[in-house]
Amino acid sequence: MARKRRFALWLLMATIISPMPGQASPAQDLAAGTCSALAARVDEIPGSAPVFLRSYDGASGQGPETEPALQNAAFTYDNALAAIALTACGRHEQALRIGEALLSAARLDRLGPAGRLRNAYRAGPQAERPIPPMGWWDPAQNRWLEDAYQVGTATGNVAWAALALLTLHEQTGERRFLDGATRLADWVAENTQDRQGPGGFTGGIHGFDDAPRPLTWKSTEHNTDLVALFGWLARTDAEGDWRAAARHARGFLDAMWDAGRDHFPTGTAPDGITVNHATSGLDAQLWPLLLRDSPDGWRAALAYAERAHGVEGGFDFNDDRDGLWVEGTAQAALVYRVLGQDGEADRLLAGIAGQVSPGGYLWATRELSISTGLAIGPDSVTDDFRYYRRPHLGATAWTALAALGWNPFTGQRVD
Repeated sequence: MARKRRFALWLLMATIISPMPGQASPAQDLAAGTCSALAARVDEIPGSAPVFLRSYDGASGQGPETEPALQNAAFTYDNALAAIALTACGRHEQALRIGEALLSAARLDRLGPAGRLRNAYRAGPQAERPIPPMGWWDPAQNRWLEDAYQVGTATGNVAWAALALLTLHEQTGERRFLDGATRLADWVAENTQDRQGPGGFTGGIHGFDDAPRPLTWKSTEHNTDLVALFGWLARTDAEGDWRAAARHARGFLDAMWDAGRDHFPTGTAPDGITVNHATSGLDAQLWPLLLRDSPDGWRAALAYAERAHGVEGGFDFNDDRDGLWVEGTAQAALVYRVLGQDGEADRLLAGIAGQVSPGGYLWATRELSISTGLAIGPDSVTDDFRYYRRPHLGATAWTALAALGWNPFTGQRVD
């Protein structure tokens, strides 16, 4: 019943924001609804303690996922997005609760004060220090289990957490958020910078604490995140040569653009040199267009995305076009807004407005499942990373950002 009441509030707020009944735009509806849904999820957790939000609801659209590895998983990337989106929503109290959890995780890991973040933590209030990564009890095996990806550290996830902390620093003026973001950026610079081939930064660390494995491939998406992060730090008084770090990440993007000519390849193979042309990634096309100094020539990547990823109502993750990826379609709506194509942005938002689950989150996909062409980890023997029709925190946060016209790479609304 609580979920039904929250969804009713979602619809009520979407109506209230309209200047006249029935005349709200898709963006206004989605802004009101997603902001209310995100804030309600934080407020469900009593008190004012730091929190992480569960990334997925169950397949019914309400309640937790039944898959043990996802049931209580709070992915770092999703929570960073939620903190940024809540800031854009003006829900500062709720944004700060997630930000405090990210900051605590950045200060201390179970391996020590390394500035490292795990890919997933356990959802709920975060009172334990260090904050433990995601895990679950398996009654059949009578032991505690963890997932090799979830306890690993992806470079892009660290970057997004740092961007969330920078957003909170800009909103509050509190130095500790800037220091936390700097700590995370230091970890990336010290552990993933590479000078082979196109340069740039590698993928991070995969696996358990007793046998961590470096991810030696490089991602266009990750390096885009880092251009934004390092460039933002360079505009502050944070200690470090962040302009040089930003140039190093930007050099990777330039090399990828040259390799793709009218689009961005997803990155490199594990040798860190060979360009990966095996699949295409939508975020690799879109996110560079959100950067502050994105050159006009890169706009051809959007036209490429329309050809290679376009499906009815929006965009697919990869170029097999087997379904609509809601999160990526929201990203495209924001890019259209940045480029002044408001009609296209509104068209996409109108389409995904029908993808709201009973619990208030947007579904990750319109179809039951879509492929990405990517593998979960180095031990995968197939492209086993898929999105399923589950209500998703990340899709909801990106939709809020698109509806509000808030660029997470700059911490500002689109003019």
